[in-house]
Amino acid sequence: MWLTDAQKIGVGLTSFGTLFMFLGVVLFFDGGLLALGNILFISGLTLIIGPQKTFYFFARKNKLRGTICFFGGILLVFFKRPLIGMIVETFGFLNLFGDFFPVVLTFLRQLPFVGNFLNLPYIRTVVDRMAGTRQSMV
Repeated sequence: MWLTDAQKIGVGLTSFGTLFMFLGVVLFFDGGLLALGNILFISGLTLIIGPQKTFYFFARKNKLRGTICFFGGILLVFFKRPLIGMIVETFGFLNLFGDFFPVVLTFLRQLPFVGNFLNLPYIRTVVDRMAGTRQSMV
């Protein structure tokens, strides 16, 4: 899969946005880092999939609750309420991107060390329950 230059920049922005959000949470919900991470994440996502597809992704009727919570959490972070904003934003993120977790889990299970860890007996049941994957009875 070949990426255009804009998509490569988008991957970088999304990665840095995730890093800044992680650092903002680790450093006791630092509002500046969280706000910068949110801006970078949204702009990177827009560059990766394009502005029109980004708008249609967030404007879908079945994703409306997640979209409102996600952007409401971002606004709360901007208005100096980082703890409450991150809780609301995480709820919205899980509602928006929760459909991708089984795909990500399948990918992670194919990695050498991570896959072995995720396939351990008790961890496998917890991760399967969190991702919403179902096992057949056979």
